Amino acid sequence: MAKAKKTVALDANGKRKFGMRDCLAYAAGDLGCNMSFALKSTMSIFWTQFMGMDLWYALLLIVVQVWDAINDPLIGSIIDADKNKYKRNKFLTYIWAGSIGLIVGGACCFLPFPNASVWAKALIFIAGYVVWDAFYTVANVPYGSLLSLISNDVKDRASLSAWRSVGSIFGNMLPMVILPFIIYDENDNLIGERVFIAALIMGALGFICFQFMIRNTEIRAEQEIALGEDTPKFNVFKAFGNFMKNRAAVGATIAAMGMFIGMQGAATAVTVIFQSYYNNVKISGVVQLFAMIPIVVFTPLARKMVAKYGKKELATFGAICSMVAGLGLFVILPNNTNLDLLIYIIFQLIFSLGLGIYSTVSWAMMGDAIDYNEWKTGMREEGTVYSLHSFFRKLAQGLGPSLILIIMVAFGYVGENEGNQLWEVAVNMRYIVAATYMFSSIMQFIGLGLVYNLDKKTLAKMNEELEARRAPVSK
Repeated sequence: MAKAKKTVALDANGKRKFGMRDCLAYAAGDLGCNMSFALKSTMSIFWTQFMGMDLWYALLLIVVQVWDAINDPLIGSIIDADKNKYKRNKFLTYIWAGSIGLIVGGACCFLPFPNASVWAKALIFIAGYVVWDAFYTVANVPYGSLLSLISNDVKDRASLSAWRSVGSIFGNMLPMVILPFIIYDENDNLIGERVFIAALIMGALGFICFQFMIRNTEIRAEQEIALGEDTPKFNVFKAFGNFMKNRAAVGATIAAMGMFIGMQGAATAVTVIFQSYYNNVKISGVVQLFAMIPIVVFTPLARKMVAKYGKKELATFGAICSMVAGLGLFVILPNNTNLDLLIYIIFQLIFSLGLGIYSTVSWAMMGDAIDYNEWKTGMREEGTVYSLHSFFRKLAQGLGPSLILIIMVAFGYVGENEGNQLWEVAVNMRYIVAATYMFSSIMQFIGLGLVYNLDKKTLAKMNEELEARRAPVSK
């Protein structure tokens, strides 16, 4: 006798009811993104210590941000202007295309030719970065826009944002904890060829994660935001102007830039600290993994906490925690590295708590910012709003490491010395990390506490008015 097919519970609109399947699928999407993106923190070490580029790398990283300036908003506007009918959803279609390119895209940034000329290395880096960044944007921009379409419910969006953070955490765990034991030798020096192989493997794993997400994502809000016949023609310049007037999007973007300056900007200096200050680069991933405990602990609580306090309120509190931690990291005891390591870990935990509170709701805040754009202008423009957010975020990811690397060199860092920096230089790197985290947390506080304007009360009013405005369209 044939086994009865399991009945799927449907909502009032005939869509599968929101549940854990949606959360796991959305988490898998960020896991896929991070399988490609997580190695970016290794890029500075690869190009300064293995490829021997030092300041050249800092300058080249600034150059490729010009491509970012064109790439992100261009692809976002293309997605918004695309009115073609796809089998499932246009965002899922673009994600599928981007995930294929990311199989090899990340590895293009780690082509191991240390004996090539400086100009050849420069061309290798620029070409590799452009290829990777194009495919990453094609996958990541529509992925971020999906959150606002999976559900209109505030609590559902909080869950999706929290689970995206879970995907990000696990996406960072693999390179953070396992790779240091594989890509560094017994003298704490990087083995570049192994980084290239690791990037290929992670690209393949990312593709699998994206496919799982695509097959398990349900679009529920799309019919409520369908474009009518009298909808104005999409205007990319007007959309950019709308973004700059969107306080919610601008505030969330300033905070995200601060977060990524802290995470990406300090990454090279953190590696140097464990190479030359604590003299054990292999434990760096374990220490950073330990610092993620507060994020993991807070994630299951995010949905209830958002319902009780509100996203803006929670995120602002997280930024204050991070500022306290940034200040505490200036407490340095260079003559007692064991005690200093304990101090470092404690304040990393506090910084991570603040970052965890913010990161679990950050993507839901961007989903609300897309709604805010519709509330104020009548146009959703998901692709453009998210792509500009992504552009400024990636600007921080690129310019942050570049500027920090320039500062590191000014304070004595020499890439060719690899894991054998002078003690005074190692101490300087410790202060640079503290300063970077402090600057990062201040930016988060400004963006969340002073600019972002969707507190709990305002958000409820916006959602009520949008629901009333959309009601005739859904009939």
